[in-house]
Amino acid sequence: MAVQPVVDAWRVRLTVPEQAVGAFESVLDRMTEAVLCFEIEEGPDKGFWTLDGVCRKPPPPAELAGLMAVAAAAAGVAEPPVVVERLGARDWVGENLNAFPPMEIGPFFVHGSHFDGVTPAARISLLVDAGTAFGSGEHQSTRGCLLALAELARARAARRPLDMGCGSGILALAVAKRWRVPVTAVDIDPEAARVATANARLNGVPGLVRAFAGDGFHGRAVRRRAPFDLIVANILARPLAAMAAAAAAAMEPGGTLILSGLLERQGPQIISRFRTQGLRLRRRIVLEPWVTLVFRK
Repeated sequence: MAVQPVVDAWRVRLTVPEQAVGAFESVLDRMTEAVLCFEIEEGPDKGFWTLDGVCRKPPPPAELAGLMAVAAAAAGVAEPPVVVERLGARDWVGENLNAFPPMEIGPFFVHGSHFDGVTPAARISLLVDAGTAFGSGEHQSTRGCLLALAELARARAARRPLDMGCGSGILALAVAKRWRVPVTAVDIDPEAARVATANARLNGVPGLVRAFAGDGFHGRAVRRRAPFDLIVANILARPLAAMAAAAAAAMEPGGTLILSGLLERQGPQIISRFRTQGLRLRRRIVLEPWVTLVFRK
């Protein structure tokens, strides 16, 4: 393995109540390059969550402060103290690989390129190096989507799937390798599209996963390939709610929609929003505090 670069890094840290996690996670997702969320399980802040955003340069103070104020107002909480600190030079890539052990999630075996073992029998190998894009399989929202795909595969086949907000491409890879069909993968971040394309090559399915940078359901790649019989979107509650009408319009009658990136308390709002678009809730997969929702059009 090549020597990984040792780079400088900065951390943005804050602690918020559970109901505010989604709003502040959206800010860190925009202002930093990697976001981690941890529930505090003991002490005076038990039940609160610590959010860490890691980036190579400190975010602009004025912009960060403005977005934090907006998130606090949206979540209905007091604005939390925000600590921005330099972490110093460390081998962040190497440490991330060491902290990313292989995982069995339903029929899928998720691992990084550093894994040199053997994929267990009857498991579908997903080689994912997330890099600067979200999606290594560790987060409960990604796990929920993989479990939903595994359950769907027992009942029906996918013919024209879409991974909206693809990140590393892990869900597009799972669909391509399970059903052996071409998958359209889209992310607003060009870097995510690049990472997803690289991961498709690593998994031997470059001809099945086509990743594009684009503006959600309004992008040319999506409009040209619609309608879809399967859409997976692991994003966040607010953008999912905003795209409800566009997602429903891009689906075939009888198609399946899998949504995640939601805290369990946000589920009722999203269910209501998508029901008004003619979609029926078929399944909830709860991996506390996150939930994955499966709809049928």
